[in-house]
Amino acid sequence: MKARKKIYLYLITAVLLVYIGLLLILYCSESADSSAKIRTFGDAFWYSLVTLTTVGYGDLIPVTPLGHAVGMIFLFLSAGIMVTMLGAVVSFITSEGMPFFMLSLQRHKNWYYFADCGVESNTLAANIDKEDPNALIIYGEKRSSRNEIPNYPCIYLSASPDKIVAKKRNIGSRCKVFLMKENDIGVNSRAANLHELPVDVYARTTNGQDKLSGNINFFHSYECCARQYWRSKPLCNQENIIVLIGFGNYGCSILERAILTNIISIEQHVAYHIFGDAREFLAIHHRLGQLFSLNEESGTGDSLIFHEESWAENRSVLERADRIIICEDDEQNGWSIFWTLNKYYKVTGRIDLRSSRKAPGISYFGTNEEIYTSQQIIRTDLNKAAVTINDIFRKSVSYPTLSWNQLDDLHRQSKIAAADHLLMKTRVLLKDETITELTASTVKEAYNRYCETKSLETAREMYRNLDHMRWLRFYIFFNWSYGPARDDAARQHPMLCQYEELTSEQKKERDAAWELMGNISDELE
Repeated sequence: MKARKKIYLYLITAVLLVYIGLLLILYCSESADSSAKIRTFGDAFWYSLVTLTTVGYGDLIPVTPLGHAVGMIFLFLSAGIMVTMLGAVVSFITSEGMPFFMLSLQRHKNWYYFADCGVESNTLAANIDKEDPNALIIYGEKRSSRNEIPNYPCIYLSASPDKIVAKKRNIGSRCKVFLMKENDIGVNSRAANLHELPVDVYARTTNGQDKLSGNINFFHSYECCARQYWRSKPLCNQENIIVLIGFGNYGCSILERAILTNIISIEQHVAYHIFGDAREFLAIHHRLGQLFSLNEESGTGDSLIFHEESWAENRSVLERADRIIICEDDEQNGWSIFWTLNKYYKVTGRIDLRSSRKAPGISYFGTNEEIYTSQQIIRTDLNKAAVTINDIFRKSVSYPTLSWNQLDDLHRQSKIAAADHLLMKTRVLLKDETITELTASTVKEAYNRYCETKSLETAREMYRNLDHMRWLRFYIFFNWSYGPARDDAARQHPMLCQYEELTSEQKKERDAAWELMGNISDELE
């Protein structure tokens, strides 16, 4: 790069020297003739400009033979200069020059950089454009002829994030970088050194924790889909048999969120029938048998029944199901299962189908428009309640505690699970299963209801027991066990036992999860 700059410098210097030499020849030859109009060096310079730009005013013309020769050289050069200038303009417009110029004019905007132009990137970019009127969408590669022209303004620029950030010059908000292909951060060359740049990075992954370093955040499209599903279609009291068809990445995530948040009654006995290969899932979460009846329906608690046979062979379960969730990773296979169920089986329960696109007349979930939103990926609003729970906890204790950004993945997930269960708490308190969204007014109304009823011993015990069930499920899911004292390294906790075995003081600790609803309602406003 330095050698190329030196060559350009030498070339420009040589051209300037030749040009000045021609001007001197023109000036000397013309100024010696009394009839010449070019009398000064300035006249010679003006004549050269008029000639080279093909304007040709005619106010100055050479009269000497040497002057004519120099004039002819300028005439020939003028055509080359015009072609060169035209080529430079075209090159500037069609190359990276124009996009970089456009960037420099919009430094005050909020920059969102996408490393590719895929379907997921396009969906998220379109949602960001709707939500942020001051957004500038930047794609880090040239638009493919296979891609449709977006219906939102954007810039295509085949440049790495460091070059883009250099143009921002720390003006306005930090640039946000999105790596939308799965596990792209490990293989994409443009992901190198992102942790050193003043940017916020959001990388799609199939595994790993929520954070890698201070500015690198991971998101899981399967987890986003699962959280969105149980928020929009929460479990209802009359549902006792839930069937999951497909136990790949989506199926595992949906069952995980069900285990962590579907706690609506201390007397519930929901049976989850799962069709798919669950060997790895059961090997990882090997303590689930402590809380769930495995492979046998229970009339007193929740059950997890993992079927080795095909879903098509178990007609009785399908026909008894209150809800069937088709969550195949292969979307086309999911659609095939959906049509087969409708055509050949007597299904009385609802059927929810995972579909990346909207499907009129069908109970679908997990569309790209629902998953790839700034709330799901950046999670500013999605995890607002979880962050608030952590802040309230920090204020309520006298000893030092960690802020949200300092928490490890386990404790973040703990706060997220508690926040996601707020919807269930609200539905339980208000006895209203039509509520599918948390608002300040509904949470406040639910909290007021809690305050009115918590003095009743039966209600108070039910509230405490219900939250203990939720808390217990979380730690058992992450393979914690009972221990006489808390030991994070050994994953042991003295409260990992049935509610009846807790001391009165330990039972009182469960009140905090309900009491903080009053603070959260204020924060949501």
